[in-house]
Amino acid sequence: MSLDSKAEFSKWRAFFWPIYRWELKKFLSMLGMFFLIALNYNVLRTFKDSMVVTAPQAGAEAIPFIKVWAILPSALLLTFIFTRLANRFHREKVFYVMMCIFLAFFFIFAFVLYPLRDLLHPNQFADQLQSILPQGFKGLIAMFRNWTFTLFYVMSELWSTAIMSVLFWGFANEVTSVTEARRYYGLLMIGANVASIFAGQMSYYLSTLPFIPNIPYGSSKWEQSICFMTCIVLASGVITIAIFRSLNHHLAISGEKTNKEAKKAEKIKLSLRKNFAYLAKSKYLICIALIVLTYNVAINLIEVVWKNQINALYPDSSDFQAYMGQVTTQIGIVATLASIFVVGNVMRCFSWTTNAMIPVVTMFVTGAGFFIFVMFQNSPIMSPLAALVGLSPAAFGLMLGSMQNIFARSCKYTFFDATKELAFIPLSDESKLKGKAAIDGVGSRLGKSGGSVIHQSLLLFCSTVAASTPYVAAIFLAISLIWMFAVISLGKKFDQLTAKNETLDVTESEPVLETPVFTKN
Repeated sequence: MSLDSKAEFSKWRAFFWPIYRWELKKFLSMLGMFFLIALNYNVLRTFKDSMVVTAPQAGAEAIPFIKVWAILPSALLLTFIFTRLANRFHREKVFYVMMCIFLAFFFIFAFVLYPLRDLLHPNQFADQLQSILPQGFKGLIAMFRNWTFTLFYVMSELWSTAIMSVLFWGFANEVTSVTEARRYYGLLMIGANVASIFAGQMSYYLSTLPFIPNIPYGSSKWEQSICFMTCIVLASGVITIAIFRSLNHHLAISGEKTNKEAKKAEKIKLSLRKNFAYLAKSKYLICIALIVLTYNVAINLIEVVWKNQINALYPDSSDFQAYMGQVTTQIGIVATLASIFVVGNVMRCFSWTTNAMIPVVTMFVTGAGFFIFVMFQNSPIMSPLAALVGLSPAAFGLMLGSMQNIFARSCKYTFFDATKELAFIPLSDESKLKGKAAIDGVGSRLGKSGGSVIHQSLLLFCSTVAASTPYVAAIFLAISLIWMFAVISLGKKFDQLTAKNETLDVTESEPVLETPVFTKN
């Protein structure tokens, strides 16, 4: 927030609602869109984990294989499709096409693929493979055996990349200045975190509903919950499209979408190869990519171990889903409180580097505590510690893993996302679009796939998630240190650019800047 805007707001309004009256139409539309997109993201996230981990002959071991052999190729394909669409159509039309692709798939899955899963899944052939291959290939076979569930997992994962990161945040960064972003983005995160609370409670409610025989779908409460989930996702998606159309109409009338943007849409021709070439040209973009990569590697390393513990205590699909729904609710509550009382003011009062270090420190501290207990839970020290709170060592380890996920995810949905999006703003329009497409469209997938490759390799040698945990913990430590160094390096460059109000265009040589000036932005 600028000094002028601070003077025009009262103390409490500057704290809770730093939005001008003439900005309400634009901001509330963006808030509504982000709420619904985040609602779908969180609903899909809980269902995809429950569906894959509790599938027949599956488990948490399937997740690393899915992320390497299914999600990574799909992310590359989706990025190729997006770049082709962006070359031919305006961003508004690209948004409609991409939304329709996802909504059509979820409809087909719920009403065609899932009801016919017993006919479509190659169980007999998968059983033969299981009898031939070593135990370490269990996850790969489960991915193949339950291929329709794998496809659902992939599309649910790509929703966050394609719709939330590339399309919504790409649009938001186009129509939002740095000054507006410092006031808007904290509030947008509150909307997303409230959506997480709603999604968690909906997931919990749907998984605990009794079977309703009058509904002509499914033979169990779990199957019916899939139908209800799909209806929620489809309804939210249609409303999101309507809001986006209205917002584009409003921006066109108000003059915020100028001829410059239209010319830019004609000028920029994206290709997958050029997207990666852009990253290689700029240290600034490389630092952003490193932060995205290391976050996704770190969270993936922890979550596979954590979800394996959930499956051990809650093997039933509905019970697994109910537990995940409760965790999602807690993430939303913590992130919402942080967004209201902490994030906005910390972002306005401290440098980008300080804000960006909060997620990595939180991830490191909570992750280290979780790994230490899991590795030594049967030791003479850890077992009595669990008994003090009336839990078995396994249940106490699960609680620590859940707390780690709650705090790490809360930081991701507040400080991490906000600082990452702020880092794109000093870039030129062309650099912003191409760099963001490469980093969000593929970079995050490479991060998750990198963590999955690590798990996958360890599973082939250690056979089980539990046996590979000490090696995972050591790699987690190294990744966290790389993340910290990337944040510090990017923070220096960001402060230099914003202090001098410069725009970085990676098609040219990066400007030579003086000693960085660290200010409390």
